[in-house]
Amino acid sequence: MKILVCISKTPDTTAKIAFTDNNTKFDTNGVQWIINPNDEYYALVRAIELKEADPSVTIHLIAVGAADTDAIIRKALALGGDEAIRVNTESGDSYVIASQIAQVAKEGNYDLIFTGKETIDYNGSSVGGMIAELLDLPYISLATKFELNGTTATVTREIEGGEEVCEVNLPLVVSCNKGMAEQRIPNMRGIMAARTKPLKVVEPIAVEALTSVTSFSVPPPKSGVKLVPADNVEELVRLLKEEAKVI
Repeated sequence: MKILVCISKTPDTTAKIAFTDNNTKFDTNGVQWIINPNDEYYALVRAIELKEADPSVTIHLIAVGAADTDAIIRKALALGGDEAIRVNTESGDSYVIASQIAQVAKEGNYDLIFTGKETIDYNGSSVGGMIAELLDLPYISLATKFELNGTTATVTREIEGGEEVCEVNLPLVVSCNKGMAEQRIPNMRGIMAARTKPLKVVEPIAVEALTSVTSFSVPPPKSGVKLVPADNVEELVRLLKEEAKVI
C-alpha cells in the first residue's frame, strides 16, 4: 500500500507576526519554520503507525514550496517517511496547492492520502477536500481515529455534538485531527537516515489561482483591565451593562 502524506511549512507558534509591502505579505525575517503540527502529529505519525503494523506500506511525503521547505521535509523523513516530493512553487491559494498535490497523486497511484485538518497559519481547512474532488475520491474530514482492514477503512470523525463512524473503501483522502496519533520526536538514527532518503523536486503544473491576498491585519491590542472590589457589586454591574454591554 502506498500512502501520500501532505505536509506544509508554517511559522513556529512562538513567531512574532508582522507584515510587509503595505500589509500584503507575511514578514519572514527571523521566523523559525516548522512542519505544520496537524500534518506532523496526526497525519504523518498515523501513517508511520500503519507502516509499523504492515512493513509493506510505503510512505511518500509531498510539500508545495520553494527550496527553503527542504529542511522541514528532511525532518519529516527523519520521523519515518520513505521518500519525499517537493513541488517547486509557492502559493497562498488553496486551489493551486491542491492542484499540484493532486497531479502528483494521479501519477503516483496512491491508496491513501493524509492531510492535517488545516495549517496553523491560514486555518483554511480546504486543501484536503479539494484534493479529493480533483481526484474524484471519497473524502473524510476531521478524522480522530483511523483503522484499516484490508482495503476497507473505518474512520471516526468529529461532528457537532459527537462522533461519526464511517466505513469506506480505498483509495480515499482523509484530513487528520487531534486523536489520530501521538507526537513523536525524530531519533538520531532517523535523522542520519533522512539525509540520504530521496527528495525529488518537480516543477509545478500551470494553475490559475482563485484567490489573492488584499491585506493582512493583526488583532487590536488588548485594553487594560479594570479591577472592581469584591464588595462593590453595583459598580461591577454598571461596568458590565454600560461599558462591556454584556448584560
